[in-house]
Amino acid sequence: MLNKFVVIDLETTGNLPKKGDKIIQFAAVVIENGTITEQFSSLINPQKAIPAFIVELTGINDEMVKGAPLFSEITEKIQSLLEEAYFVAHNVLFDLSFLQEELIQAGHEGFYGPVLDTVEMARILYPTADGYKLSDLAEKENLRHDRPHQADSDAQVTAELFLILLNRLTALPSLTLRQITHLSGGLKSDLQQLLDELLIKKDKKQDKLPETIEIFHDIALRKNQIESPEVATESDLSYPLTEEEKTDVVKHGFDVFEKRSGQFKMMDTVYQALQSQRHALIEAGTGVGKSLGYLLPMAYFTKIHKHPIVVSTHTIQLQEQILKKEIPLLAAILPFRIRTVLLKGRNHYLSLEKFYQTLMDENDNYDTTLTKMQILVWLTETETGDKDELNLSSGGLIYWNKIKNETTVYSQNQQWQERDFYIKAKRAAHDADIIITNHSLLLSDIKGDGSILPKFEYVVIDEGHHLEKVAGQFFGDSLDYLSTRLLVGQFGVFEQKQLLYELEKLLSQTIVNKLNFQTSEMNQLVIDINYEMDEFFKMIALFAKTKLSNKKGFNRVKIRYAHTDGGKEGNGLKHCAERFSFLLKDLHAKISERLDLINNDSESLAKEQQNKIEEIYLFLKELSELRDTIMNCFIKESKDVKWIEMDTRSPQNVTTFIAQPASVAASLKKFFFQKKKAVILTSATLTVNNSFDYMMKEIGMDSDSPIQMTIPSPFEYNKQVQLFIPEDLPEVNTVTLDDYVIAITEHIITIAEATKGRMLILFTAYDMLKKTYELIKESGFLDEFVLIAQGITSGSRTRLTRNFQRYDKAILFGTSSFWEGVDIPGEDLSCLVIVRLPFSPPDEPLTEAKCQLIAQGGGNPFSEYSLPEAILRFKQGFGRLIRTENDRGVMFVFDKRIITTKYGKSFLQSIPSVPIKKGTIDELVLRIQPWLK
Repeated sequence: MLNKFVVIDLETTGNLPKKGDKIIQFAAVVIENGTITEQFSSLINPQKAIPAFIVELTGINDEMVKGAPLFSEITEKIQSLLEEAYFVAHNVLFDLSFLQEELIQAGHEGFYGPVLDTVEMARILYPTADGYKLSDLAEKENLRHDRPHQADSDAQVTAELFLILLNRLTALPSLTLRQITHLSGGLKSDLQQLLDELLIKKDKKQDKLPETIEIFHDIALRKNQIESPEVATESDLSYPLTEEEKTDVVKHGFDVFEKRSGQFKMMDTVYQALQSQRHALIEAGTGVGKSLGYLLPMAYFTKIHKHPIVVSTHTIQLQEQILKKEIPLLAAILPFRIRTVLLKGRNHYLSLEKFYQTLMDENDNYDTTLTKMQILVWLTETETGDKDELNLSSGGLIYWNKIKNETTVYSQNQQWQERDFYIKAKRAAHDADIIITNHSLLLSDIKGDGSILPKFEYVVIDEGHHLEKVAGQFFGDSLDYLSTRLLVGQFGVFEQKQLLYELEKLLSQTIVNKLNFQTSEMNQLVIDINYEMDEFFKMIALFAKTKLSNKKGFNRVKIRYAHTDGGKEGNGLKHCAERFSFLLKDLHAKISERLDLINNDSESLAKEQQNKIEEIYLFLKELSELRDTIMNCFIKESKDVKWIEMDTRSPQNVTTFIAQPASVAASLKKFFFQKKKAVILTSATLTVNNSFDYMMKEIGMDSDSPIQMTIPSPFEYNKQVQLFIPEDLPEVNTVTLDDYVIAITEHIITIAEATKGRMLILFTAYDMLKKTYELIKESGFLDEFVLIAQGITSGSRTRLTRNFQRYDKAILFGTSSFWEGVDIPGEDLSCLVIVRLPFSPPDEPLTEAKCQLIAQGGGNPFSEYSLPEAILRFKQGFGRLIRTENDRGVMFVFDKRIITTKYGKSFLQSIPSVPIKKGTIDELVLRIQPWLK
């Protein structure tokens, strides 16, 4: 039994040992019997120059390695360390391949013992971690990591992490460990060998099950928490009306309590709206403490009146912040207990039964194997079974689709129901006082198609400025090539052994005489559908291209489509849609016919066969939805605005067709505002020129005389922000895109050098962002800065923000979604650049349709829609800069229209009053450093 682990880390001149890259630092930490027994590290002379970016990354330069030993001089030491040991590294294949190459070149044997990868182990044992980089994991476990990208520091941290991972493995229930061991043959490392050894040890000790775990149908699960009933006295339940009473209640949640009168004002407004059953709009500036401002009055109202209240947010981040930060704070404050539940759509929850049935499937690929192991560990921790807790790979998400919770054709096995996560969430929601959800799920309640939400009449909508946009998507349709192809691909032709193959197999097993069913006929239908689908999307792209003549130089485009569009391409597209729709209808009919026959014989179906039929029924439902979407978009007449979004470089793969109503006001009014007793909308950006009129009109809340309240931010913006407007830039509409990009690039470089990075640059169009980013990169002036660009640097918005915070000299380039919803506190952001005033392009389909609607009604599209929409977005952008009372920052607006036009004043009046400086870029830059200091 091996009890020795050698944790290794290397720094190298590049990534390719076979192309001549060399090791410049070697470090090893030896672990024996669970403790660190030896450490060894050495710089190595690579006998070649170290590239500049490696010097920047590692801090190791040519001078430092000049007198260092050659690799061949330390090979004997390395081999003695590795004798009879596991080779352990973070991303082991990188370090191992490098070391092998160098050992062989030095005339020695390579290492052929067992290897372990701490990345792979961490993915299995921390299934919910944000990321698996060494620095992420070190931060998670509070390990000191002083010098990332230096081998000795990295090896030390990896060794400490490895010991923690070993302890986590040992602490797992024996059943989970056995199941993981069974799966681990499909991994890239030799974890199976280690797990076998651990199991032998565990079996000898006859391990007891941890208190928090129970075994249910051969799966180890976290036990359900049972809440004790509470008794609340009447005196507990009266809402604190005066400031003194509120202070007495709220101070329980804080070590040092500072009264926020804005927050108290918000509490009273929310309570008044709930009590008087009136809708309300509350704009609360940054720093007011908005979440607690509505949660506290809601808690009193729901306790006194026994009515559940829904809180709806737009982003998962805010949901998590409410659940993990605000609700525990509320619990510490309140003299009584409230029950809170986070509720999501059904397929966010795991189906335990499906997971168990697929657990021992053979022939899994690597991603599926790893995901199964992650879920086994996660089930010992999770109380919710909610997919969003997991960090799944893209391959893992494909597996998730097989095990997610969905409506079933055959009744679910009763035994599994008692631990079904979806049923648990629904039950919790029915007993809850406060239900947290998102705008989409809130709106699905309008349709009433089996909504997961219990009946509710009171709702607070946080991030309320998103409601209109989400409602547009909700009442509309969308169709894209990749999802359509993925769906049709699930059925496959017979030879691909997908659902068609399974269906025909079931048919032959259940019906003696196959009647007149011809597999070849079905096969041909699937081939025809694939052909017609490709033709259909090619036709969409072709139609868009014929309308593209006026959009030279843009890659990502939106092209409006109308049912009345004639011409060769317009008519061709309609015919294609009809043919595709007919074929889908045929396929639906043929599958249904076969399923009916199989179901007549359903008594004899084994559980595994029933599962396959469930899968086929699910496919059938999605097929039907696809056909409905095509009918709604191309064949039935409707008043929806329709458009095509595509990338002209690879039109077919990234083509999306979208249909949305131009206005959702009437629908929201009729189905939502008129049905609910009190809807409270809150956000930091609801007013334009101190009026809620624009927002009320957009969402259909206009005639219900809602309570309106504006609560300004407590921050002293005039002492925290300076607004700079360079006068030596061209007017944005007077020059070509390329000329404007050249001009702003020079300014950005000058500002970056003055602020030392920590910049967020907001663009209104992706094409300008991309050209600016590329030009800055090409210029080489900002080589020592980390440039992070949305749509270019890979990763989600959250990950890009996290990377930005990790580096001092960082510049983040963002478009639409970065104008809001990104929280970059304190020192991490000191300069915000707004490249253009955020007007939507007039030919953007939805904007064009909304403006036409206003014009037809005799209104002014610019002042009634374009301007207020841009002002709200500008306010959101401004809100990124100052997140706490100690932040300081500068804001640049490159668009001179803010001072040269009449309407420019409206933008400046919409943000708190701050000092404004105009001048050439050189004059303005001189003011930056003294101000930021």
